[in-house]
Amino acid sequence: MRDNTESPTSTAEAVLDIEGMTCASCVARVEKRLGRVDGVEAAVNLATETARVRYPADLDPSALVAAVRAAGYDATVRPRSSSRDTTAEVAASLPLPTNERPDADTPAPRPVAVPAPGGDVDATTGRALDGAADHGGHVHDTGDAPESTPLRVRLWVSLALAMPVVALGMIPAVQFPGWQWVSLVLATPIVLWGGWPFHRATLRNARHGAATMDTLITLGTFAAYLWSVWALVFGTAGRIGIRHEVVLFGPVHDATSVVYFEVAAAVTVFLLLGRVIEQRSTRRAGAALRALLDLGARDAELADGRRIDIDRLAVGDAFVVRPGATVATDGEVIEGRAFIDESMLTGEALPVDVGPGSTVTGGTIASGGRLVVRATGVGEQTRLARIARLVEDAQLGKSRVQRLADRISGVFVPVVIVLAALTLGAWLLAGQPVAAGFTAAVAVLIIACPCALGLATPIAILVGTGRGAQLGILVTGPAALESAERIDTIVLDKTGTLTSGRMSVAHVTTVDGQDAADALHRVAAVERGSEHPIAHAIVAAAGEGAVAVATDLEALPGRGVTGTVDGVRIFAGRPALAADLGARLPAALADAVEAGEQRGTVVVAGWDDPDGVPTARVVIEVADTIRPESAAAVAQLTQMGLEPVLLTGDNEHVARAVADALGIERVRAGVLPEGKVDAIAALRAEGRTVAMVGDGVNDAAALASADLGIAMGGGTDAALHASDVALMRDDPRGIVTALALSRRTMRVIRGNLFWAFAYNVAALPLAALGLLNPMLAGAAMAFSSVFVVLNSLRLRRAV
Repeated sequence: MRDNTESPTSTAEAVLDIEGMTCASCVARVEKRLGRVDGVEAAVNLATETARVRYPADLDPSALVAAVRAAGYDATVRPRSSSRDTTAEVAASLPLPTNERPDADTPAPRPVAVPAPGGDVDATTGRALDGAADHGGHVHDTGDAPESTPLRVRLWVSLALAMPVVALGMIPAVQFPGWQWVSLVLATPIVLWGGWPFHRATLRNARHGAATMDTLITLGTFAAYLWSVWALVFGTAGRIGIRHEVVLFGPVHDATSVVYFEVAAAVTVFLLLGRVIEQRSTRRAGAALRALLDLGARDAELADGRRIDIDRLAVGDAFVVRPGATVATDGEVIEGRAFIDESMLTGEALPVDVGPGSTVTGGTIASGGRLVVRATGVGEQTRLARIARLVEDAQLGKSRVQRLADRISGVFVPVVIVLAALTLGAWLLAGQPVAAGFTAAVAVLIIACPCALGLATPIAILVGTGRGAQLGILVTGPAALESAERIDTIVLDKTGTLTSGRMSVAHVTTVDGQDAADALHRVAAVERGSEHPIAHAIVAAAGEGAVAVATDLEALPGRGVTGTVDGVRIFAGRPALAADLGARLPAALADAVEAGEQRGTVVVAGWDDPDGVPTARVVIEVADTIRPESAAAVAQLTQMGLEPVLLTGDNEHVARAVADALGIERVRAGVLPEGKVDAIAALRAEGRTVAMVGDGVNDAAALASADLGIAMGGGTDAALHASDVALMRDDPRGIVTALALSRRTMRVIRGNLFWAFAYNVAALPLAALGLLNPMLAGAAMAFSSVFVVLNSLRLRRAV
C-alpha cells in the first residue's frame, strides 16, 4: 500500500487490460492518449492486449482507464492479488484449453473479473469465449461485444460463397441469364456478415477520427457492393441476359451496366484469410505463464499427514516432499536428505544435495530421499511466481511491431478518399454527367482496395512458416520474422542448447597399469542402484551387461557410495570422500582431478591395496558434453555477422571451457533467471538487437525479453511458449536455418507489399480518367493477387 507521506514525484505501476485493439494504429492511439496524462509513460502490447503504465503515485488509476476509453477502447486495471491468491488468480485469468476443465473434486479458483491476456473470459466459467480466444489465443476482431463467430468460420463460409461470385463476374462464358442477381444473393452475406469484423473496427475508428486498413477495406468493399446494387436496381445491369463487356481499355458505354460483386467478395475473403493467419501467430498469448504455473504442485502433504490444496499452504507450515514428488513451495529443509533437480531454474543437469538448513524452490523435483520442509514463501512470494512475472513483464515490454501495411494505410486511406472526391469534382466541373463522374470516383475507391495487399504478408508467412515446419522450425508470425532479420547478437544458453543436457562420461584416468574398462565396471557396480545422473552416466558408459553385482552398499549423502564387488571393498564419490577415507591419491590422479573440475564433475574411485590401505585407482570425468553440431552452428552464425554470447548458470570454469571449444569469446557464467533478463537488457542497452536461444524454465523470461526468442526442441513448455521461434529438433544448426529463412521471408514480404501497392497506384489514374473497364479491374486484381502468391511460393524452396 502506498505510504501517505511519499512525495508527489514518486511513481507507481499498473497493468491495464485493453479491449478493442486490432492493429498497430490502435496501439499508437492508446499510447498517445495515455501519454497525454501528465507524468504517465505507457507501453502497449497488441498481442496480449495489455498496457504497462508508469504514473505519478498520487494519480487515481481511474484516470488511466478514462484516457483509454477516450481513445475509443475499453480498459480495466488489473488488480494486485494477495500472495495467497496470486497463483490461482493468474491461472484463472488465462484461457483454459477447450479440453481442460477444473477438477471436479477441487474447488475451481475464482476467475478474475478482468479480460484475460489473449482473449475474453467468461466471468462465470473462466473459459475463453468462442472467437475471442482459441486455445489461449487472440482474435483480431474488435467491437463492443465479444466476437461470437470465429474468424475461421467466417472465412470458410465466405470462401464457399465467393468462388461462384468471382467465376460469374470474371468469366463471360459462364454468365447465364440472371447471373448478376445470383451474385447479389451470394455476395450480400460475404460483405455484410463475413466482413463485419472489418466494418465494426472501421466504425469504432471513425468515431475517433482515425483511418486504418480496416477503413480502406470497408470503403472499397462497400463502394463495389453498393454501386453494384444501385446498378442492378436503378441502372441497366439488372436486365436478364446482360453480360460484361470484354474490353480492356476505354470507357464503358453504359456505366450502370457494370457490377462489382466479385471485387467485394474476393477482397473480403482475402482479408479474412490474412486475419486468420495472423490469428494463428497470436493465439499463444498467456501460454508461457500457464506453462510456468503448471510446473507447480497442485497440493501439499503437511507434516501431520493432512493433504491440502496448494493455495491453502501458509508461510511457516511444514510439509513433506517424497522421492519423485514436486516441492510444493519455497522453503527450508528441517528434516531429511535428498537430491533436488533444479534444472528448471539453473538449466544444469546435476542435481543438488540438500539437507537440514538447505533451501528448496517450489516446482523442483526431489529424488533419493524424503524431506520435511518449512514453507518460507507462498503465492507471489515464490521464485516460480517471480519468474512468471518476469515472463509477463518481458512480453508486455517487448517493442511492438509496426506493420508496414498499417503505417502506409494511415497516409494511403485519406489520400484515396481525397482523390475520389477530386475525381468526382473534376468530372462535374468538366461538364460531364453526374453518373459518369460518380462512376469514376467509385472506380478509384474500388481499385484502391488492397486485395493483393491483404495477401502480401499472410501468404508469405504461411508459405515461409510451412517451409519452416518442414525443416523442423516453428515461427509464431510476422513479429518474429521482422525481429529475426535485424538480429546482430545471439545469446546462447549452454545446457541443452550447445550441450546435450545429459551427463556422460567424458574421460577416464587410471594409474599403475589399471585397465580403464575394468575399473569402470567395478565403479558401475556400486553406482547401479543410485538415482543420481552421475551414477546413470557411469553405468551407461560401462554397459549394462558387463556390470557386476555389488553387496553391502552404503550411500553417503552428498559424498558418494561404498560397496563390495567380488569380495573387494569399493568406494566412489567426490574427491572429499577419498580424503575422508584416508585413501592414497597418486599424483597423476590428483592432476586429473584438478583438470577435470575445470571442465565438469569428477568421481574418484578405488579399493584397498594388498596392505589394506584404501587407494584411489581411477578418476572418472563426467560432464555435459558438447553437441557435435554446435561448433558448425556457431561458426555459421559468426559468418552471418552475428556475435555469439554464451550465457549459463554453470560455473565460470565449465562455461569458459565450452566457449573456448566453440570459438565464443564473450561469456556470462553463474547467471540465474533474473540475471539472464538483466544480461539481455544490458546488451540491448548497448544498441544491439538480441536473439536468445534456450530450452529451460530458467530461460523463459530471457526468451520473452529478447528481441527474438528461440527455443530448442527438447526444452520445457514454458520456454517453447515464451519463444518466438521453436526448433523441433535438438540441433543448434536449426538456429542458422531459422534466421536464414526469416530473412528470406521478410525479403519476399517487402517485395509483395511493393507490388501490391504498385498495382493499386498504377491503376488509380486510369480509374480517375474513367478508363477503368471492369474486365481490366478484375484482371488487375487477379493478376496482382496471383503475383503475390507466386512470389511467396518461392519460399517453398528456401534454405
